[in-house]
Amino acid sequence: MEIQIIFIIAILFIGSFIQGTSGFGFGLFSMGLLPIMLTLKDSTLLVMSLTLITSSLIVARVYKYIEWKGLLIILGMALIGRVFSFFVLNQYGNLHVMKQGLGLFLIFMVIFLLLNKDQTNSSIKLNPAFPVLLGFLGGFIGGVFAVGGPFFVFYYLMLYEEKHRYNANLQTTFVFTSLLTLLLHGFHGDFHGTLVLYFLLGAVSVFIGSTMGLKWFEKLPRDQIKKYASFIIFIAGLNLILFS
Repeated sequence: MEIQIIFIIAILFIGSFIQGTSGFGFGLFSMGLLPIMLTLKDSTLLVMSLTLITSSLIVARVYKYIEWKGLLIILGMALIGRVFSFFVLNQYGNLHVMKQGLGLFLIFMVIFLLLNKDQTNSSIKLNPAFPVLLGFLGGFIGGVFAVGGPFFVFYYLMLYEEKHRYNANLQTTFVFTSLLTLLLHGFHGDFHGTLVLYFLLGAVSVFIGSTMGLKWFEKLPRDQIKKYASFIIFIAGLNLILFS
């Protein structure tokens, strides 16, 4: 039991540090390892609970950069996706084929992101289909596997040239989507004593990890953050394809 707790705390610390540094990655990193010790459902709920803390801490630092107008469509669709994911997670649990499909899609997004030479893309701003599609997919897949972050990262990296605006809107999206998921599963009675214990222990490591990561975020230029984020997405995609 002690080894399992240390293992979980270490994963959560590293994941929160990555989140603080790049703006996302907590779920991607944690969900790649937590299911070794926990069920998929418990892993998802634990990551969601701690994502709420991690993102809230970051929002508290960069809230003045939030642009609500740019959030409305993608956040609305993400919340709809979370409602659908609630029923899927409870009914079907671990969907292996879906994980592999997700991995392929993540790698495709990385290639597109790196090949696009523009810092921002006017078509992203003008075409409402982008936030509708990415918002729903990010909300749905995030609610099932807790790895929906890349969909939002992709959108906000293309939309905002200034890294603080990217981070502020990204973390705000995580706060609202995580809160909705936790409320749905809470009312459904999906939380239990052991999961609460992991949450309390993990909250401390997440606070320390995200605080340390934020200091690195301030030092990194936007292009480096983009490459760092793309690398995390690519590795996560390969992991889902090869080991799911």
